[in-house]
Amino acid sequence: MADIAHSTDGLSHANTTLLQHYRSQVLTRRVYSILIVLGILVALLAAMNYANAANSGKFFERLPYMFDFIKNFVPEDPFEIFRAMFDIASPYYDGSQKFDYTSQRVYLTDSLYIPQFIYQLIITVNIAIVSTIIGGSIAFCLCFFAATNLVGAGAVRWIVRRIMEVMRAFPEIVIAGLLTAVLSIGPIAAIAAVSLHTIGALGKLFFEVVENADMKPDEGLQSVGASWLERVRYAIVPQVMPNFVSYALLRTEINVRASTIIGAVGGGGIGEAFRLSISRDHAAKTYAIVILLLVTVIIIDQFSGYLRQKLVGKASFELGRGAA
Repeated sequence: MADIAHSTDGLSHANTTLLQHYRSQVLTRRVYSILIVLGILVALLAAMNYANAANSGKFFERLPYMFDFIKNFVPEDPFEIFRAMFDIASPYYDGSQKFDYTSQRVYLTDSLYIPQFIYQLIITVNIAIVSTIIGGSIAFCLCFFAATNLVGAGAVRWIVRRIMEVMRAFPEIVIAGLLTAVLSIGPIAAIAAVSLHTIGALGKLFFEVVENADMKPDEGLQSVGASWLERVRYAIVPQVMPNFVSYALLRTEINVRASTIIGAVGGGGIGEAFRLSISRDHAAKTYAIVILLLVTVIIIDQFSGYLRQKLVGKASFELGRGAA
């Protein structure tokens, strides 16, 4: 108390009370923060104990050997990775599939071919692009009916938002697993699964952008008797379109990764090839696929980032200038 009295010398009674209240709030926040951190640590330890029990008590015992698989899963000849990537005949070929890199080539002519993994990667990227176009187009149409500033807080907005929530509630791999039972194994089920999730995810982002739009142009059009569609077309869409395209490009990156995962459960593309190669202990093929995926994601990320910068403006990507 002496310290508080000393530190509040010269302050009025009201300011002293305010300072003491502020310090009390800071202390309370720190106590709550410590309790939350402790709660998280307790939950983490409980989860690890459950994992240990579910793994017959071997979880902690095997934890030091976590990276042994990666260390041992390395081809003896590093050049085998590039031979597998570009379907070049291996000098180690012994009749087994492990070193068979040429039988799955996709020939365009008698001598010109596309390497198997690159062809599968093209399928995966196509799934992502088609899914983004389909999902983004439907999300574009729905988002205006979910925006409070355009339709109010009535039943239409409530229904559209619930539909979007249902579509994004389940991961793409869960939706794909259900659809493969109906549509069979292949890219069609993958496109449907990724498109459905994209509608829900992009729809939410889109209507939030619409709700933040400047409504003065809309008020002007409304004053001269413009219809609802005309107000949306000429007052809202020009404002939100750059952000819509930016979000759609970002979603394309996400969908490439989602399409890869779905491929592992029968959706086709590079994911299925990856599942087969790693389950059969084909190290060179597995590393070739990983490298191709990494390069593809980096290229798509850089390209979409470049396009977003052109659409939104360079200032939005510079520190401290986003609001300029």
